Amino acid sequence: MIEQTHKKACAVDLMTVRVPVVKPNATIGDAVALFRKKMKDYDTVNYVYVVDAKQLVGVFSIKAFFAANKAKKVSEVMKTKLAFAHPHTHEEKVALLAISHGIKEVPVVDKEMNFLGVVPQENIFKVLHKARIETALRSAGIHKFNDPAKDIITAGALVHIQKRLPWLVLGVVGGIFAAFVVGFFEKALKAQLVLAVFIPTVVYIADAVGTQTETIFIRSIALDQHLALRKYLAREAKVALFLGLVLGGLNALGAFLWLKSVAVSVILFASIFSASLAAVGMAILLPLVFMRTHRDPAMGSGPFATIITDILSLVIYFAVASLLLGKIS
Repeated sequence: MIEQTHKKACAVDLMTVRVPVVKPNATIGDAVALFRKKMKDYDTVNYVYVVDAKQLVGVFSIKAFFAANKAKKVSEVMKTKLAFAHPHTHEEKVALLAISHGIKEVPVVDKEMNFLGVVPQENIFKVLHKARIETALRSAGIHKFNDPAKDIITAGALVHIQKRLPWLVLGVVGGIFAAFVVGFFEKALKAQLVLAVFIPTVVYIADAVGTQTETIFIRSIALDQHLALRKYLAREAKVALFLGLVLGGLNALGAFLWLKSVAVSVILFASIFSASLAAVGMAILLPLVFMRTHRDPAMGSGPFATIITDILSLVIYFAVASLLLGKIS
């Protein structure tokens, strides 16, 4: 079995050729006898692959293999609806194929459907483990470790500083700009000083809604390369409207019960509703922009998305407050 390297691997780098293979015209009984004879030679025995003149034509699980009538031909019991990868299919796409089709391993074929081998369950788990670590690092604004599963542990302090500092500096810039936004709306704060109390609430809700939306969207486009974008956006618009109404309403009700202020309650409702809609929009727009520029859409998550959402939610909050307070006064 070929081991996974530190570099981004493809299906051909992860596959093994030592798997059970039978011909479609063989009987199940003959195939079982052959399987038992060669069992020690196999690297993986989750499935039996049916190959006719080098072409992959079917597959069945080892459980179905032994449960089938021994007198039947392999072609009578095999499944012909196949999920497969090509030699240069990226390792993460191979893992996503396994997840989306509910299979333990992924066969590898060339353009003519010639059977080349199988990416076994063990290597799929390794890819998923590495991908999970990469996603976690990416969300923290840390990128470009060759093998993040190992390098992040063994890297020295200087390397960590180089990887982590740029996004944090960007966060400082974003924080200064956010402070400028708050200062710009000083009049609104003076008119209703209690508005400052709800700044963390508005910012948090916008961040949380945006993070949820972005995570689900990136996962969706990763699992479905032909995602119907219009239908997806229509659904997310409905979800955003509902979330905005509920979250805005709950905060407005809480503020009214606490402060007995209609003005603050209306401001909170309108701000959280609008900020939630804006957060959902940015959570989908950013990954799309990254995709259009041929970059990893997950790069739009983490500190970068958080900074934009924070500033946007503050602008919305104080703009709504200034507008409504002006009308009330």
